[in-house]
Amino acid sequence: MKFVRTEDLKAGMRLAKPIYNKKGVLLYERNSALTAPGIASAKNFGLIGVYILEPAEPLPPLSREDLEFEQLQTVYIFRLREVLNCITERRKLEKYPVFLEDILSHYGSLKHRVNFNQNLRSSDDFMYKHAISTAILVTMMGAHLRLPQEKLRILTTAALLYDNGYQNVPRNILEKGMNDLSSSDQDVIQLSLEKGLVPLSMYRNDFDFFPRALALMQTYVYEDHLEKLATAPDQELQEMASILRIADWFDQMTAMNSGHEPMSEIAAMQYFKKYPKKFLPVLVTALAECIHIVPKAASVDLSTGDKGIVLIENTRDFMRPVVLRLSDNQIYDLSDKNVYQEMQVTDIMKTMDNRVAMDEETLKQFVPDEKLRQLTQEFRRKLAAGKK
Repeated sequence: MKFVRTEDLKAGMRLAKPIYNKKGVLLYERNSALTAPGIASAKNFGLIGVYILEPAEPLPPLSREDLEFEQLQTVYIFRLREVLNCITERRKLEKYPVFLEDILSHYGSLKHRVNFNQNLRSSDDFMYKHAISTAILVTMMGAHLRLPQEKLRILTTAALLYDNGYQNVPRNILEKGMNDLSSSDQDVIQLSLEKGLVPLSMYRNDFDFFPRALALMQTYVYEDHLEKLATAPDQELQEMASILRIADWFDQMTAMNSGHEPMSEIAAMQYFKKYPKKFLPVLVTALAECIHIVPKAASVDLSTGDKGIVLIENTRDFMRPVVLRLSDNQIYDLSDKNVYQEMQVTDIMKTMDNRVAMDEETLKQFVPDEKLRQLTQEFRRKLAAGKK
């Protein structure tokens, strides 16, 4: 799989990912060959490029839920663009309530972890894709923490709109990684975000939840400059800002960007653990319980210098799954403290589109013996006992 910029697309190239229109209607299926009209459509949609399969490359597996996730992301990006255009033009946000409730209905009632896949971002679409991903994350986290529906509306609205000011940030700064920003770059972003909150004040009386959502946005944007706020944020606002902070940082650190390489989910979670006051452990745990960090069939790097395949995901501690080490074809249960002392997962391998590298073929060729069946039963028994 390789990323090809729109201007370099040629007829006959096979799509690795589907293309949808703004209503979520499938225009081009995965594995379909591009035509001249298809290339023109990609340009008209404003796509900076698409993922293309190599000539002999098989189509990578994608679940129905993964495909729906990508479809919804596309739909939400178009809807958010319409909302932000209304804000820029000082028009009523007539379609916003339906847009918000759609996100809440899809991601505010999940009973299982999801694969949090992200699209490549450019300086042109960073603001939209980042806002959508952050909104999805805070909705899942808030629902997992059993926040009431009104709080979810406040939190998700803040995630969608707090970064309205990113449209004022210069392209060269947006293309940098978080660790590459100079102090002057950070000042530019800060002032841009503050400026982006100004036009939102006109919507205070349009929705019951909006005044509180705006107060949350102000709490988050001004977190290092609270002296600029007329009223100090209360504890509830600070707690919701803590959720927003983790979702915001996680998405920015792990998303593919045209200007820099992303951090892996494992590295991002380890970073959070270094700063427990800034990233509250209970909220980091909530994030890990909403999305897959080290899922079954993921290809991983091991501390022994070997590669491994995850056979059984550990739902209690994603860093301690059952793995098949490829160098000796042996199974290791990292939930066993003695095994964990000798071997740990150090990172997870990613494909070019930032999707977890899944080695389903290796798993198909691997025939579980009685030892693995017993290990699986014991592993699941320990997980079940830990939940009680």
